Amino acid sequence: MSSRESILAAVLTNQPSASPLPDVDSFKGGTQDSVRTYCDVFTSIGGLLYVVNDFAAISALIKTNFDTTKRIITTLPELSEPFELLSTSVDPHTFDDVELAIIKAELAVAENGAVWLPEQRMGQRIIPYICQHLAVVVPAETIVPTLHEAYDQIGEGQYGFGAFIGGPSKTADIEQALVMGAHGPITMTVFILKQADDLTVVV
Repeated sequence: MSSRESILAAVLTNQPSASPLPDVDSFKGGTQDSVRTYCDVFTSIGGLLYVVNDFAAISALIKTNFDTTKRIITTLPELSEPFELLSTSVDPHTFDDVELAIIKAELAVAENGAVWLPEQRMGQRIIPYICQHLAVVVPAETIVPTLHEAYDQIGEGQYGFGAFIGGPSKTADIEQALVMGAHGPITMTVFILKQADDLTVVV
C-alpha cells in the first residue's frame, strides 16, 4: 500500500458518525411577491428590467434600446429573426465582436436579483461574459424567493458549468468608486416574461 493509499484509508476509518443535515426551512422565502421583489432588487443593483407579454415585445424593446447595426446573437429560436441564432459548434473566439447576447435563464432569485445560467442555457460558456451587453429572458413563474429554493431545484442538476449572474459587471476596488462594465457586460437587461393573465407588475 502506497503512502497516499495509507493516508486515505486512515481518513476513511476515522470519520465522525453521520448526522442529519440542518433544517434550513426557516431561511426560505415566505409568501411575498417574488416577481415584485426581484424587480426591485435587480434594478437597485444597476440592472435594467422590463415586464413583457411575449417575444414580439422583447424584439421591439431590443430594437429600440440597442444598436442593431452591431452584432446581436441569441440562443432563443423565437428571436432568431431578425437576430443571429447562436451556434454551439463554432469557435468561441469568433464571438469577440458581440454587442448584445440574449439568453434564457433557468431560474431567477428574488432576494439578490441573480439569474441561474447553466451551460446549456448559455450556448457557449463565454457568451455571458464576452458580450458588451447581456439580456436575459426570465419566465415569471421561474422566480424563486431565495437561494435556498434555487439550490433545491439545481442541486442535483446535470451540468458541467453554470453561474449565478446578478446585474452588470461592476467593481469598486479602486478608491471605492463604483465602475460598471469593469470586466464583463456593461449593462444587463432582464425581460420578465409573463405567463399568467393575472400577473400584474408595474416597473
